[in-house]
Amino acid sequence: MAIARILLAAALLLAARGAGAAIIEELVHVPVVVRHEILGEVRHELPVTVFRDDARPRAPFVVLGHGRATSATANAALGQARYTANSRYLVSLGFAVFVPTRIGYGIAGGQDLEYSGECAAKRYAPGYDAAAQQTRAVVAYARGRPDIDPGRGLVMGQSYGGATAIAVAADPPEGVRAAVNFAGGGGGRPSTHPGQPCSPMAMEQLFGGYGATARIPTLWLYAPNDRYMGERHPRAWFEAFLRAGGRGRFVALPEHGEDGHSSFTRNPGAWRPAFEAFLREAGLEPGR
Repeated sequence: MAIARILLAAALLLAARGAGAAIIEELVHVPVVVRHEILGEVRHELPVTVFRDDARPRAPFVVLGHGRATSATANAALGQARYTANSRYLVSLGFAVFVPTRIGYGIAGGQDLEYSGECAAKRYAPGYDAAAQQTRAVVAYARGRPDIDPGRGLVMGQSYGGATAIAVAADPPEGVRAAVNFAGGGGGRPSTHPGQPCSPMAMEQLFGGYGATARIPTLWLYAPNDRYMGERHPRAWFEAFLRAGGRGRFVALPEHGEDGHSSFTRNPGAWRPAFEAFLREAGLEPGR
């Protein structure tokens, strides 16, 4: 099926970009073929929310990945991934933003490609590979649009989406210059075992494997009171990534509320300065 483009809304005027400029929100559907290590070939269409400034003729792009809940019911209830406040912030920096709802979640439907098994014996790689393949498909779609600068792209994500951004960095598609990981990882058990994710050594090995081939710059942002990932494990994952040859910077965010895992959406003032500095270093300067 051809890519469907459904115009949803023309939102508030973006004053910082001048009179007449507006943030446009669209929903598009991007065909994807995922070759899953366990489940085989899966064909699907990804619903992708697009935020853009209608006054910017060729914008750099961001593909922004969502997280994963702790139950199948909650994953199905995700609805449409949008990250509206942060997406509009990214548009204010000059980006067009693409937020896919991955297969197995919300309005995308389909089978769960990211289930990694029982807690003590997690197999993380197939799920992250499936998520990375979907991300690359969205990158390809974005780069083919006439309103996008195909050579200036960023992948980023929250939680499962953050680790997916590092998976993409291990084999980045053309045009992707950098990756940003907000609280990335898997196996979190915030209600029963706060700060003690399942099979953390398996996650460490996975990140080490990504570091062996990742050569674009990466930014890792974690709060110490992350009830999903804890304080110690993310640093071990990052060090494994660096030891293997990856390029990155780890930023320890301040504690936030009862669970710093949500800092991406609930404490943006804590991470935006480091994020914008990273963009400048990666050649993705805000507003350029």
